[in-house]
Amino acid sequence: MNLAQKLVRSHLVVGSLRPGDEIALTVDQTLLQDVLGTLVMLELEAMGIEQVKVGLAAQYIDHNLVQNDHLNADEHLFLRSACRRFGVWYSRPGNGISHPVHMQRFGKPGLMLVGSDSHTPAAGSLGMLAFGAGGVEVALAMAGEPLYLRMPEVWGVRLTGTLPDWVSAKDVILEMLRRHGVEGGFGRIIEYYGPGLASLSAMDRHVIANMGAELGATTSVFPSDEATRNFLRGEQREADWVPLAADEGSTYDVDEEIDLSKLEPLIAKPSSPGNVVPVREVAGEEIYQAYIGSSANPGYRDIAIVAAMMKGRQVHDRVSLDINPSSREVLESLIAEGKLADLVHAGARIHQAGCNGCIGMGQAPASGRNSLRTVPRNFPGRSGTREDSVFLCSPETAAASALTGVITDARTLGIRYERIEAPVAPVVNTMMLAPPLPPAEAKAAQLEKTPNITTLPALGRISDILSVPVLLKVGDDVSTDDIIPAGARVMPFWSNIPKVSEYAFEPIDDTYPKRARQSAGHVIVAGNNYGQGSSRENAALAPRYLGLEAVLAKSFARIHWQNLANFGVLPLSFTEPSDYEALQLGDVIKIEGITAALMDGRDIMATVNDKPLRLNHDLTRRQIDLLLQGGVVNWLRERLGARSQSSSKVA
Repeated sequence: MNLAQKLVRSHLVVGSLRPGDEIALTVDQTLLQDVLGTLVMLELEAMGIEQVKVGLAAQYIDHNLVQNDHLNADEHLFLRSACRRFGVWYSRPGNGISHPVHMQRFGKPGLMLVGSDSHTPAAGSLGMLAFGAGGVEVALAMAGEPLYLRMPEVWGVRLTGTLPDWVSAKDVILEMLRRHGVEGGFGRIIEYYGPGLASLSAMDRHVIANMGAELGATTSVFPSDEATRNFLRGEQREADWVPLAADEGSTYDVDEEIDLSKLEPLIAKPSSPGNVVPVREVAGEEIYQAYIGSSANPGYRDIAIVAAMMKGRQVHDRVSLDINPSSREVLESLIAEGKLADLVHAGARIHQAGCNGCIGMGQAPASGRNSLRTVPRNFPGRSGTREDSVFLCSPETAAASALTGVITDARTLGIRYERIEAPVAPVVNTMMLAPPLPPAEAKAAQLEKTPNITTLPALGRISDILSVPVLLKVGDDVSTDDIIPAGARVMPFWSNIPKVSEYAFEPIDDTYPKRARQSAGHVIVAGNNYGQGSSRENAALAPRYLGLEAVLAKSFARIHWQNLANFGVLPLSFTEPSDYEALQLGDVIKIEGITAALMDGRDIMATVNDKPLRLNHDLTRRQIDLLLQGGVVNWLRERLGARSQSSSKVA
């Protein structure tokens, strides 16, 4: 068996390893970040959960860190109280981004992790089986339920050779995106193996696994080997190491090979991670910002290489060089090794450990001016500037360009390449992590809510007859950033569904919320890869709150497709893609006997202005059950109620 199959098999409770089958997997750990963690805590409350029933649950405060007013600070207090109430580890503001901090403190080879963030698969760098999911699925896992998904194909990527000077792990994943685009990994686990792994550290692997999400992959996995052991030894957790690898002679559903020695510096042009070209093709274009950090380049080495390039030099006077340490551990290690002083002296701007500008929370670039960033995504407006021009690149490329003021291939700088290794003994600081309370104390803890932290809106059961207009028609690759914007202006309201719904589809059509409120239900028509990007479930819940009943698309991104079903929105695909072209705003979609149609098979017969329209779905019987009940919260609450009544009768 290959490693991905081994990891799935060790957690399998329902289904088989045949690609396409629905499987259910036991969950060992869960990860929450703040902007979606608040919704998860409200979902636990709505479900009537007393204490989490998963081996380890951790809540990180890493997104909403800019405190322009009281809203983010209020959210932090609520999340701390919820962690105390439900039995969850609490990572305080400024401790760092969820993915690298979880890797440093809790990651363990062979375990399964589910997180309310699409970049949770970064933990695959340690030989974990890690999935990004909608918050409500994470809430279910915290309530002791397994994670359901389709068994993916396994895409084996054999790495050979070693990376040349000035080429790093970011260029490896950019090469994958150059070859395959943002949909190339759909329905697949990417497993990296081969002799080339010997030159990639655990944090290098984190870079690659993190951005597998941009390929649309279900997750990415690496073996647990000496690089993994060295990382855990440095984190004072060598006892957590176990070796894991594919069996000799194992096979894959899809095969790929990358010779690392033949790679060159790459860059993704605006405004898609899949728009990748060699740096030399765009060299010479003026830049106005270079941004180092984020969960996509979170290691000590990723910032220390920039410090080495900056030592004795000065950032170009037009450029803002923004340094965003991924964790307090990395920040303290940079201080201890003298690297931070080199950055400060060169003119860099130092920000707190967190997601920051990656999600548009500060460091917004100048309008229409080029910003080079080591972040995972460059969707339009994600930076916090609506008319942005964001490129994705390695720390080496960003630093070289910061020195010259134009996009620069670092190989042309004429300076000596310095190979940076992480400290053998990094600064390990666990004081910013608050452990769960003992159960008796937790039961007495109260949730600290404010007017902005509302209860979850009640969702009714889906009706059996659908007859509603097309209220919005969008194109291909619509992201969840397009549906619910990021940035300091909107993110503080992400868990306040009535309020955040006012911003739904603002980058595409800011009249949508008003028109939706005036309509008694509606559908949205979309192209390919609808809902790509972030796992934010409010991108499904807010439109549902506004009356969205179905989305008709050519194809869906995996997590958003699941989120729609989880909140009682029908995700339907066109049998004939040309039908997308024929549908117009105001057309009335009618489906009768929805329950029977869903139960009887994949095809759904609808009419549009009395003309036939064939649609289909890929929902399992379990998903159909929860969808018909109006979503997974209603479904689980009913199940828990039935269990409680059964227990009372037995007693």
